[in-house]
Amino acid sequence: MSSPLSPEEIDSLVDQVIHGDHEALGILFESHRQRLWRIINFRLDQRLLGRVDADDILQESYLAAGKRIEHFLHDSPESFFIWLRLIVNQTMIDVHRRHLGTQARDASRERRVGGGWTPESTSFSLSHHLLGHMTSPTQAALRAELSQQLNIALESMGDLDREVLALRHFEELTNSETAKALDISEQAASLRYVRALGRLRKILEAIPGFMDRS
Repeated sequence: MSSPLSPEEIDSLVDQVIHGDHEALGILFESHRQRLWRIINFRLDQRLLGRVDADDILQESYLAAGKRIEHFLHDSPESFFIWLRLIVNQTMIDVHRRHLGTQARDASRERRVGGGWTPESTSFSLSHHLLGHMTSPTQAALRAELSQQLNIALESMGDLDREVLALRHFEELTNSETAKALDISEQAASLRYVRALGRLRKILEAIPGFMDRS
């Protein structure tokens, strides 16, 4: 495994990308590969498991990024990673539409929360990843109870609060990256994350292992 890129190396590579260097794009994309894979794992519709491979989505996203190099400064001048995340999300929306047809989410509606996903989609992903591991018979009753409580709590939250929770905890973005992705201040992103965790705390504390990962 190659060593992480230094801030100076990243700045130099980003400058090369701005000038159309596809080799620099490849190096930067590879450096963010695991983070982008995590986003795909969180957002991918469960109906596509076994039908769509995350590596294929990453490859398609890389090709899309290559076609949009000249748009980087317009799309996301403050963060190269946030630009790649935007492209990965757009690619995933296209993948959902291709594979699910009329069952796919409406792409025009999915871009209304920070250029990403609908509140309904984020809620589904949150519920699945919070409770999906509770599959044993002994956990069935607890999962059913927590699922009902979680859905009520998520529905009571604002769209941005819910999205901040998804970005911070499951996509593992920093507070600064979350603020850039959602076009809000860092202070607002931090406050919304604390508020979202507070709203869900009693439920989260009942989920085995969740608070240990926070």
